[in-house]
Amino acid sequence: MACGTTALWAGETTWFCCGGSWGPCGSAGTGACGTCQSNAHMAAWPNTSQACFDITRPDLCGESIVRRACGSVMNVKHQCSGASVCVTVADCGPRTQSFCGEATCCNGACRTNRVIDLTPAAFSAIGNLSSGKLPVYIYE
Repeated sequence: MACGTTALWAGETTWFCCGGSWGPCGSAGTGACGTCQSNAHMAAWPNTSQACFDITRPDLCGESIVRRACGSVMNVKHQCSGASVCVTVADCGPRTQSFCGEATCCNGACRTNRVIDLTPAAFSAIGNLSSGKLPVYIYE
């Protein structure tokens, strides 16, 4: 499936570990979809299923995040640098409700609320892992 250019969402991204050990990650589970690997360009989306949504609850932060199932493909673009990476949804997350109002800014423009988590391989394709969070646009 091709990585799209239709605007889907904007917000913050962070990174997480899954699958076999890679880079800063030790071995971890393969996520809600059973396919997640830290060394691949993958992501966690907060509305992969009703069970996932019931945990992440982005609506409590005012986000009406659309449902996209495991295997969906998204293009994540760093708001500041313009760097982008094509990712496949492989897990449920982030737990958006735990970070309501959190903001990440660049060039005077801020994005709020964690709406997508990237594997370290995907995150490092668009930013520095040590930054921890990035403001991003998401396309499908």
